[in-house]
Amino acid sequence: MKEKILKAFEESVSVKQDFIKENIERVIEVSKLLSDAFNNGNKLIIFGNGGSAADASHIAAEFVNRFKKERPGLPAIALNTDTAVLTSIANDYDFSEVFARQIKALAQEGDVVIAISTSGNSPNILKAVDTAKKKKLKIIVFTGTKGDKLAANADYAFTIPSSNTPRIQETYITLGHVLCQMVEEILFEAPRKK
Repeated sequence: MKEKILKAFEESVSVKQDFIKENIERVIEVSKLLSDAFNNGNKLIIFGNGGSAADASHIAAEFVNRFKKERPGLPAIALNTDTAVLTSIANDYDFSEVFARQIKALAQEGDVVIAISTSGNSPNILKAVDTAKKKKLKIIVFTGTKGDKLAANADYAFTIPSSNTPRIQETYITLGHVLCQMVEEILFEAPRKK
């Protein structure tokens, strides 16, 4: 049992290390993109299914409330949290429309979208990204190694170098936390004295 536990932790660390080696510049770019969007009065729209929905909600909460700094809330919406909206769209139209219809209703020019899909093949995620693209929103995706179709439609794709769902999702939340931290530092860091 100890060996399995150690292996899980070692794999998690290894995936994160491999990911950041390839993506550090992209993390910096996306941190600046999000900071600029918030600074210009725009919002972040995040969504996913299952564990990715939980990640989307978690990341939105960190922006709306606070992460490490006492600061004003930042406008972030997780589209997977309103059960009345989700079930009405799924019932009246189709489950593949649950995020796309919300983007049509809520997104404005200058907003940023984060689509989270471990497989990169969820019809409702792909349709939402297509809708965001038509609205000329900046699109960021978090996906696994099989998410090429989703990644191809993004302005910024974070592809986690693993096909193991738990390891992918563990990296998502670390990435979300780092983006929150960097945005806070960009927007709310007191100027340093020379």
